[in-house]
Amino acid sequence: MQNLLRAIAVIGVLLLGAGIYVCYTKHGTPERPVISFAPLTDGALKDPDNPLKIFHVDFAKLEHDLPLSRADRAKLTPENLTVLSQEEIDQIYARLTAGPVPDGFMRGNLFFENGVDGLKSRLAEILGGGLGTVADAKIDTLEKLGRSMWKGKYFFRDERVLRNVIEDFKPLEALIEAPDRLQTVEIPRQGLLSYVSPNSTAWLLFPAKLYCGQSLVDGRRESIIIDYAYTNDLPGYMERPDALAGRGGLAIRDEIRMVRPGFYLGRAYANRIFLLNFTVYDAETAENGLQAFLDGKPVAEDCWAGEQGMAAAP
Repeated sequence: MQNLLRAIAVIGVLLLGAGIYVCYTKHGTPERPVISFAPLTDGALKDPDNPLKIFHVDFAKLEHDLPLSRADRAKLTPENLTVLSQEEIDQIYARLTAGPVPDGFMRGNLFFENGVDGLKSRLAEILGGGLGTVADAKIDTLEKLGRSMWKGKYFFRDERVLRNVIEDFKPLEALIEAPDRLQTVEIPRQGLLSYVSPNSTAWLLFPAKLYCGQSLVDGRRESIIIDYAYTNDLPGYMERPDALAGRGGLAIRDEIRMVRPGFYLGRAYANRIFLLNFTVYDAETAENGLQAFLDGKPVAEDCWAGEQGMAAAP
């Protein structure tokens, strides 16, 4: 009887593994969202003094001609954004407003800028050939490493403060000033281990201040700014490693806009140089509030939405 039970258990594990493999291979690369984008350049504009000058898309004209409807935004997910080119990501971001400042834990995902076809990195597109393939592999490794360590952001809305949620990884304790004083948080675990232990402990590091400010890519309206420059006065600040993100280190500055309730698209800068894209996502809010959002329920705006506003769209 025991042998029969063991055999059933082994078969069950194999079937589960096969199912996961099929699911992963089938859905490993998300499909592109079906939404409208403007051409990357505007051929109608000409400079008589410089005939070779290329005019890129104007965000105000883009939003007027191709507004991003709520139905369009419902098609977007943290996964399918990763297959778009950087120009397409920029066009989506420009058609969003800041929305309300989030509150609580939001799971994160990050991705570097893709080339025009959205299937390989911009660096690989520039280098081409064998060097491009190598560059693509290196960037893919960086993304995987980033995702394994950075789990998202924890927003303290009332205090207008944020802390980054970092995987509790013991070898990193040597880099931390006082590991015994680390602030921690319990977050939902993902993957098969969630069935064994639903939560995992993560560190709260790299505090930042939250406020509304001008976007570095689209100055027509404000974004929610995540500023690491002056955080040494925040409770729990530790110079090592928190200073790494501050004004004496990489001078990190993030900004986010709302795709829909519970889902934000962000941009990370170092010393005002664009680094990468990221998303933060609260599955419960996003899923429970989707129908109300599609039905036209008003969304609070904590930041200035710009004089142009959101163009009416079906």
